[in-house]
Amino acid sequence: MRKLALVLSLLPALAAAEELPAPVKAIEKQGITIIKSFDAPGGMKGYLGKYQDMGVTIYVTPDGKQAISGYMYDDKGTNLSEQLIQKEIYAPQGRELWKQMENAHWILDGKKDAPRVIYVFADPFCPYCKQFWQQARPWVESGKVQLRTLMVGVIKPESPATAATILTSKDPAKTWHDYEQSNGKLALDVPGSIQPEQQNILAQNQKLMDALGANATPAIYYMNDENQLQQVVGLPDETQLKAMMGN
Repeated sequence: MRKLALVLSLLPALAAAEELPAPVKAIEKQGITIIKSFDAPGGMKGYLGKYQDMGVTIYVTPDGKQAISGYMYDDKGTNLSEQLIQKEIYAPQGRELWKQMENAHWILDGKKDAPRVIYVFADPFCPYCKQFWQQARPWVESGKVQLRTLMVGVIKPESPATAATILTSKDPAKTWHDYEQSNGKLALDVPGSIQPEQQNILAQNQKLMDALGANATPAIYYMNDENQLQQVVGLPDETQLKAMMGN
């Protein structure tokens, strides 16, 4: 499972009232935005920051004259820096992106009260999307999982118009179900142009998919037991499938 390439631009910088040590200021000039300070082991002061789409940690020696940028491990090999980055940066941003998916335009597959929710970005011509749809049948049809499909048009020139046709059908959920069940052979009356409303939906879904760092379909998202956003891009293997669907 790939690490999420999360958008971190919404995170606040460290309050200007806190004076940064000189070596941290020097590192800051390299393009790192300092978010917060924290107490680190060994009498050091730590600083959490971000560089482009990555969280970074900086540790200042007790005399305040030197700074080390990188990961800190304990005597058991636990990456203390990664734990902090995950808790303070990736997990909150993941929950924010989850809310954005909740508020997006998606097609429900399964029962609306199914306890486990999975979002999937899918293209009508994506063969792996169809395979994933088939993989999910036991969990969806048993009422344990609901798939929420966000349509995108990225694979073929006719993908956007085909996706828009599904979205504008009388019953998009049934049309999508029948289309995937037919392995894409269901005849659709695809228009020559896309209405502005559907064009906007596809554009917003694509924008959200980009923000999540996915560059292929299916792009699948779910929350694990620690309420952390998880991503699987492409056809999930058996281990990944059980992790997202449950046993």
